[in-house]
Amino acid sequence: MTPKLTRRRFIKSVIFFGAAASSGAGFYLASAAAQRPAGGVERLVSLNVNGRTRRVDVMPQETLAHTLRYKLGLTGTKLGCNRGECGACTVTVDDVTNYACSTLTHSVKGRQVVTVEGLRAADGTLHAVQQAFIDELSPQCGFCTPGQIMSAVALLKTNPRPTREEARQALSGNLCRCGAYDHYLNGVMRASGQLS
Repeated sequence: MTPKLTRRRFIKSVIFFGAAASSGAGFYLASAAAQRPAGGVERLVSLNVNGRTRRVDVMPQETLAHTLRYKLGLTGTKLGCNRGECGACTVTVDDVTNYACSTLTHSVKGRQVVTVEGLRAADGTLHAVQQAFIDELSPQCGFCTPGQIMSAVALLKTNPRPTREEARQALSGNLCRCGAYDHYLNGVMRASGQLS
């Protein structure tokens, strides 16, 4: 004789089979997660920095500024505000300026990253912007200088002869505590060949 199917029995059986099915799915999902790297992204990545491929161990939420400074030893990229406001950490990614402190390292895989160290020629000759900034005595304390240089380089790649106002706009994302803005603008004008 089969037991009578009551509402209570039906609910108990649904709960029992639901729990059994979910525990099996839980086991499957847990084993699949164990095979994935921590955080769902790979840790050992290849980065193209200053024309050279570098392998580096990167945490899932690690910023490009942290990776450049503390793992690759490229300390020209400065950490000022560490929240995308001051521009001291500016680098170029595929010739476009980016704040390295608010760019995740994993987002630049397969892209060309250039830091201030990557501007100098192989024979040690400075980039035209670096030399122009020296000639114009642009830096004061120098903390914002790498970001200013990277912004100026990106500008001159897209606009080789900018007006002073265009240069001001291009460098507007870089804060200078010393107030040497006019000196930096003079440097951009000199690097573009419009000031001798």
